[in-house]
Amino acid sequence: MSNFPSYETLETQPHGSHIVQITLNRPAALNALNTQMARDLLDVVTRITVDPGAVRCVVLTGAGGKAFCSGGDLKERDGMTRAQWEAQHELFERTFIAMMECPTPIIAAVNGHAYGGGLEMALCCDFIYAARGARFALSEVRLGIMPGGCGTQNLARAVGERRAKELILSAKAFSADEGLLWGAFNEACEAGTTLAAAVATAQTIAGNAPLSVRQAKKSIHYGLQADLLTGYRFEIEAYNRLVDTEDRREGVRAFNEKRAPVFQGR
Repeated sequence: MSNFPSYETLETQPHGSHIVQITLNRPAALNALNTQMARDLLDVVTRITVDPGAVRCVVLTGAGGKAFCSGGDLKERDGMTRAQWEAQHELFERTFIAMMECPTPIIAAVNGHAYGGGLEMALCCDFIYAARGARFALSEVRLGIMPGGCGTQNLARAVGERRAKELILSAKAFSADEGLLWGAFNEACEAGTTLAAAVATAQTIAGNAPLSVRQAKKSIHYGLQADLLTGYRFEIEAYNRLVDTEDRREGVRAFNEKRAPVFQGR
């Protein structure tokens, strides 16, 4: 497991040898996204991207039971000049892009309310487990701005253009079950079980061949941005990179020997 520094706004915690839990740790501020949290998130995700070490899956959650992340910290933003606001948002943009492009899967365990940038952060993850009883919204238009953390893009891709327009333009909140029905969330979990459900799925992912998982994630993520045949060509390129790996050889050996494979990520 990689060694992470101590962060001001995050906690990192291993689950076994191959899973790291990242916890947004500003519960007194409902885990609102401030400048330091963006710096911390960008640092930890960059470390996992550049040198994942033993990390094969990430679970992102929030401290406390009330909120996953309440969105941008409006107290910090109050009185900012345009230049200061744009400089801060550039940092937010880099953080969200780093999350979306991280080769290691990231599961959002949204254990409480997620509004604005908090929901956008979750949507930048590969998939989302959401707690029943929590509320979710992209509410930026009520503040004179609009989603700026890839919310207009990720939500529309998840729920479709018309539903995304309804939710973003009205700024209305929705439930975990509604998000599940519309395709925004993968599971709606009972209160107190969201993190455990996400970790269980992370453990399943971590048990698979890590190079295969990374290549498959890349193929889905980038292939969907192209037409079908171009996406398929990308898939084949990703596939062919796995043929001459020890993990591929181990997987075939283990299958024929009727045993569980032991993947080393090489």
